Amino acid sequence: MGCVFIGTSGWSYAHWEGAFYPVGLAPSERLGFYQKHFATVELNSSYYQWPANQTFQSWHKRLPSGFTLAVKAPGGLTHRQKLYDPEAWLTRITNGLSYLKEHRGPVLVQVPNTLSLDEPRLRYFLESLPNGHRVALEMRHASWHREDIYALLEQYGVAYCVMSGANLPCVLRATADFVYMRLHGPSPDFMYAGSYSEDSLLWWSERIWEWRGQHRDVYVYFNNDGEANAVRNALCLREFQQA
Repeated sequence: MGCVFIGTSGWSYAHWEGAFYPVGLAPSERLGFYQKHFATVELNSSYYQWPANQTFQSWHKRLPSGFTLAVKAPGGLTHRQKLYDPEAWLTRITNGLSYLKEHRGPVLVQVPNTLSLDEPRLRYFLESLPNGHRVALEMRHASWHREDIYALLEQYGVAYCVMSGANLPCVLRATADFVYMRLHGPSPDFMYAGSYSEDSLLWWSERIWEWRGQHRDVYVYFNNDGEANAVRNALCLREFQQA
């Protein structure tokens, strides 16, 4: 039976004060409060600015035993270079993540929705990935959703990122020994908005049990951060998994 890791995409949201974080809690104390309720989180700020090695060292010291930090790849690699010539970025990513040690989770690589199908580019990127890292690709452009692309991901042991969100393809596909899920909100019109119903979360929980039954680990991150919906949805889904 695979393991399940359920959390949110990011943790340092000022608008969670009063809805999740106690009023007056200092921003520097949010991670400490968060980790009392969850055992994993997806780091999003790394997309905008890749953290210094000392920052990863600090997180390693602060995180409790059993806590997993998934990390989003920098936009310099994914959205500016569009996965082209990835070696320098991959070296930097590998060096940084090495300081997390046992807390290191998967790396999320978000392929920009402006990048359509380019199999040679993807193959070169996959061939360049260092060994020993769990990597998930979030492929938002519909042209990527083909059997030969799924087979290519499977060949390299890279997870197809299962998505839920406005105008995103929701494809239930497992291409690695783990599944990576990003739930961006139930609204058909707006990303990162709304709260998933209990029936919807129960449906997702059943899918997770299926993947775990295939001996795959499952990482789930809610990205509908408005009004702390992500927190409530994550806690509800975790209850379904513990039932």
